[in-house]
Amino acid sequence: MSEKLRQAVGESAFVEGEAAIARLSKDYYWYSPVLEQELAGKTADYVIVPETEEELKQAVMAAVIEKIPVTVRGGGTGNYGQAVPMTGGLVVDVSKLTEILEIGDGFVRVQAGARLREIEKAIHETDQELTIYPSTFVKATVGGFVSGGSGGIGSVTWGNLWDGNIISAKMITMENELRELTVSGPELEPYIHSYGTTGIMTEVTIPIKPKSRWVQQIYAFDNLTDALDFSRTVSEQGKWKKRLVSVMEAPISAFFKPLKKQIGAADQALVLIEIDESNQERLEEEAVAYRGAAIYTVSADQYRKGIGISDFTWNHTTLWALKSDKTWTYLQNFFSIDDLHHQVRQIKDRYGDDVLLHFEWLRDKGRLVPAALPLVKFTSKEQLYDVIRFFNEIGASTNDPHTYLLGAGGWDMQMEAIAQKKKENDPFGLLNQEKIPDAASIRGTTNV
Repeated sequence: MSEKLRQAVGESAFVEGEAAIARLSKDYYWYSPVLEQELAGKTADYVIVPETEEELKQAVMAAVIEKIPVTVRGGGTGNYGQAVPMTGGLVVDVSKLTEILEIGDGFVRVQAGARLREIEKAIHETDQELTIYPSTFVKATVGGFVSGGSGGIGSVTWGNLWDGNIISAKMITMENELRELTVSGPELEPYIHSYGTTGIMTEVTIPIKPKSRWVQQIYAFDNLTDALDFSRTVSEQGKWKKRLVSVMEAPISAFFKPLKKQIGAADQALVLIEIDESNQERLEEEAVAYRGAAIYTVSADQYRKGIGISDFTWNHTTLWALKSDKTWTYLQNFFSIDDLHHQVRQIKDRYGDDVLLHFEWLRDKGRLVPAALPLVKFTSKEQLYDVIRFFNEIGASTNDPHTYLLGAGGWDMQMEAIAQKKKENDPFGLLNQEKIPDAASIRGTTNV
């Protein structure tokens, strides 16, 4: 044990026991059978749970002196091994840094360990709500979402993390003399979705919007084509005030056990929607034009009471599939809005029910995109990457969720800027080691 670290933090902050340390060295990388194998056995030497920002700083200073690798952990709900310590060292769990520091008109400033659900509860008291959040919002921390996420519920209207959904962040560097940085605007870029490689996030300020009364609905269609056309109309047209528009190919609903009574047989394509209460009646009329109908409605008064339809969307769809059959995994793809039906036909003709299509409509830099998290029946790494190659060939570009290397999966990120910022803020290379790929990968080669 590092004596300097022990003296800097104190006994009570340390997590004891091999099982507890191993648990806090993992995230949800097991969604990927590739990562499950590659990251097995990666464990921290120490885990601390600081209760104050000052205690966090003391730990970081000790780690710099002793040259101990540091990996920061939020709720541990990332899917790519973001919170896995590749070279041991220290895991810093920020889950006790949860203070909501300031709620203003259109913004909230919080400590990085605050859970998104608790933030939304607090801002609801001021008749405001979050813009975007992941389907794991009960467990996910705001710092973890900013550092390891991209988009989620709300993205159909408000875009992803890079689309103005972060106002500023406070960061700590890992140098001989720690610096505290408050970054905003373009300076935020190297800190968003960078897995904590460029600094330790302690505070985040995010935009919030006036609260809406959201009705949750599931619409059923006899075929996927009609479901996609209806969902595009809702996503595209500004007259519909929406928070979520998700599309599921027919067999997928068989995995949604808690909704079995409401959905019935898994023989229809579904569109899961969160729509403003004032739009509900008109939307039900719109669905008829696409040969669809609402089969399940949860009133706005019941929002956040019990399981919600967003608990079956985004990567929760994959989770329900895995609960049913461990051989399912997933991809992340951007389809072409103009060639969508042709791309769908090509995939179904080639793979049938070995690939089940699931779409999440979102905005990216203002552009509406039919993003997808297809379920893939996994048999081998080679087979999985054959599927990825086919998706890429037909123009449904893949952001590879089966690599722990930052940016190597195809995200359109400023990797050169991230690598440069890491050199400036972490000159000893201690933060979340081995997550930034080599220069060749940063320039665009793959790691397949």
